[in-house]
Amino acid sequence: MLIDMIKEPRFQEMMEVHIKEVFDYLLAYDQPFGLLCNLEYVTFDPPLPEEIAQGLREVTLFMIAGYTLESFEYDGHTLSFEAGFGPQNFGSVVAMPILAVLQLTVEETPILLNMARPFPPDYTTNREKESGIKNSLESFLNNPENRKFLKK
Repeated sequence: MLIDMIKEPRFQEMMEVHIKEVFDYLLAYDQPFGLLCNLEYVTFDPPLPEEIAQGLREVTLFMIAGYTLESFEYDGHTLSFEAGFGPQNFGSVVAMPILAVLQLTVEETPILLNMARPFPPDYTTNREKESGIKNSLESFLNNPENRKFLKK
């Protein structure tokens, strides 16, 4: 039952909303936090040098503080931040799906656990689809030239 539940889109959407709410709270107070994530879903731009990349574990903890906290942002289903790696502080933009976050910690204490798996890359929620259709219709109707296409 649990395995089935955590794969359901409804559960994924609910968990993603909760994670975003916790991000909002932490960012509003400029609160540094730890972000434990599944490295399988993480991208680095530019890519990390091989010797640094090999040192990262499958489940990696990123400390979001200082400039990394200032650069932290999320949009849609993705989050990103800038971070420095290794002794030379190699700079890279780290990006991942929000649901790749497994745990958030403050002062080494877990404040959020995520059991949901990330959405597939082409996923959009029904609300996003409906919103897009509604926005398209509104844009169409706002143009007086298009009124001639409506049935009377």
